[in-house]
Amino acid sequence: MNPVPFRGAIPDGLLYDLEHDMWVKRDGGEALIGATAYGIFRAGEIIGFTAKPKGADVARGRGLGTVECAKTVLAVRGPISFVLVAANEEAEENPAILNRDPYHAGWMVRARPTHWDAECDRLVDAERYRAHVRRAEPAAEFL
Repeated sequence: MNPVPFRGAIPDGLLYDLEHDMWVKRDGGEALIGATAYGIFRAGEIIGFTAKPKGADVARGRGLGTVECAKTVLAVRGPISFVLVAANEEAEENPAILNRDPYHAGWMVRARPTHWDAECDRLVDAERYRAHVRRAEPAAEFL
C-alpha cells in the first residue's frame, strides 16, 4: 500500500467503473475511456501505454491495452464492451500525459459501445466513485 494517501481529481460529468478504476465519457454514439487518477495512483507512474489495434472488439473486463509502470506491466481492463475506434496516439508516444492529465489529454481509447444499455448501470457517478476511493483511502483528498 502506498504510504502517501491519494490526492487528485475525480471530476463530475464522467461515469466510473469501481472494479477497474476507469472512466467513461459518452460522446454521441461513441465514448472516450481512460484510467482514473486514483487507478494511476494505485498502479504507480505510467511509463508506457499500448492500446489494442483499431477495430478490436473488447468485452467488458477484458484488456483494451497495457500500461507499463516502474515495476510491472498491467492489462488495462475495459469498463464497458466496445469496438475500438481509435487509440490516443499522443498518449502512446508520450505516456507521461496519462499521469499529468488522465481526464482530458490522457484519454486512452475512443470506442463504439456494443452493449451500453445492458452495461451502463454498472458505472457510477463521481460522488459514488469518491465514496469508493474514500473507503479504500480514508485520508484521500479530492482536488
